[in-house]
Amino acid sequence: MTPGAPVGGPVGLVGGPVGPVGGPVGLVGLGIMGSAMWRHLLDRGHPVVGCDVDPARVRDLEAAGGAVAATPRKVAERADVVVTSLPTEAAAREVCAGLAGAGRAGLVVAETSTLPHEAKEDCRRLLVDAGGELLDCPLSGTGAQALVRDVVVLGSGDEAAFERARPALEAFARSVRHLGPFGAGSTMKLVANLLVAVHNAATAEAFALGQAAGLDPRQIYDTIRDGAGNSVIFEKRGALMVDRRWEPPTAKVSMFVKDAALIAEFADRVGVLTPVLQATRPLYDRAVELGLASADAAALLEVLEAPAAAREEPA
Repeated sequence: MTPGAPVGGPVGLVGGPVGPVGGPVGLVGLGIMGSAMWRHLLDRGHPVVGCDVDPARVRDLEAAGGAVAATPRKVAERADVVVTSLPTEAAAREVCAGLAGAGRAGLVVAETSTLPHEAKEDCRRLLVDAGGELLDCPLSGTGAQALVRDVVVLGSGDEAAFERARPALEAFARSVRHLGPFGAGSTMKLVANLLVAVHNAATAEAFALGQAAGLDPRQIYDTIRDGAGNSVIFEKRGALMVDRRWEPPTAKVSMFVKDAALIAEFADRVGVLTPVLQATRPLYDRAVELGLASADAAALLEVLEAPAAAREEPA
């Protein structure tokens, strides 16, 4: 993957419903993002066959009218287009090996997880060797945005395969972009997540400052939203900070710890300094220490509200 791969324009902006694809859409990984995906796919007329290691998630899909499969391989045997949403490199490699094991020539897999470029490339080779194609398609947006179909697909890879997957992607995304050669999507996702990680911390810092000075949290939220300091993240995470609602998470603290490490490693590889990101990383680490790893990133507010002595690094 070459840094600075060409970037396309906003294609596939979706307004009304799209027609169903010829067969079921496969979905492996039915967590925060995956569960939002299958709901939109079903709502928009796409049959879904899904798979997950959590039996409760599988039951939810089945109860809503989706079909279930025991393994990723079984999903690939029943669907020409499969979407994956997975938490780790190991899970992605295992799932892609299973999908490849179906031996489906022409199978298209849209991998939507945020993973290192090397892991995505490993997965792509597995699919290509089996006669299929893997697309690098991470999503920009939170779990809350996914629920209301407000995410953006940052797609890259073989363009013909991408067009085959487009109807499924458009079913659960507000915007679907093809950004160029395989890997460009993951590069763009790291750029986007750098901003999100920093905006989370900046939003928490603004709330901590305002509240410590006696401002009402709701007043902070409503006033900042009306001015130049507003952002999508301020709107999404700020609302949670007003209510002090960290559960259920729309994006976990632990996810940002992982993503910040990925971004830092990639930036180092291409020779770019990220001082603002580096200043925010200790806040996420401290949140984990406080037992907030599975909480929404809005819980960074608790870190900044903690007594200063508890936040000081040991000498």
